[in-house]
Amino acid sequence: MNKQAENKGDNKTKLGELHSQIAQCRLCEVDFGYTPRPIIQGHHNAKIMQISQAPSKSVHEAGKPFHDASGKKLRGEWYQISDEDFYNPDNFYIVSMAHCYPGKAPGGGDRRPPKICSKEWLSKEMELVENEIYIIIGSYAAEYFFPGEKITALAFQDRQINGKPAYILPHPSPLNVKWFKDYPEFTTQRIVKIREDVHRVLEITK
Repeated sequence: MNKQAENKGDNKTKLGELHSQIAQCRLCEVDFGYTPRPIIQGHHNAKIMQISQAPSKSVHEAGKPFHDASGKKLRGEWYQISDEDFYNPDNFYIVSMAHCYPGKAPGGGDRRPPKICSKEWLSKEMELVENEIYIIIGSYAAEYFFPGEKITALAFQDRQINGKPAYILPHPSPLNVKWFKDYPEFTTQRIVKIREDVHRVLEITK
């Protein structure tokens, strides 16, 4: 076995061990007031590492990432790929800044992702996943990787994370409708380029 193959084997084992640790994580249980349910999906060799903000309540209940209206828009309208391609763990490593649903905020909407989650787990996952590109979804995730930069600008830029291409998307939530009205060129132009690269990486031809 050559060194590269050996490293990949190590990453597979280490990521499996890390997933077991994350599944047992209860760091936020007292703050949440309910049993956390970490939501992650993907293999060490996933082609795309998709990092969003936090699971929704629907995702928390289903135990399946992007099993909600945001996911339908992301898969069907933006990526234009099948559910099978999206949930194929060799295609997408799907994770969030907060691995668990953070609960509702007092003023409405969901609470911000707890910072301890990304500090404790996400950096370790990023070391072990051998992805080709990153897709960063939502302002909280964008702020983590590009502090001080506005997502409105980032959404139209080709960036890099760890030397790999990175695309930043606004959150596809139905609550984000004003942003899409204010910046129609994202839907008509920018997402087309991102979709083409997603299809290229996944070897999807239409």
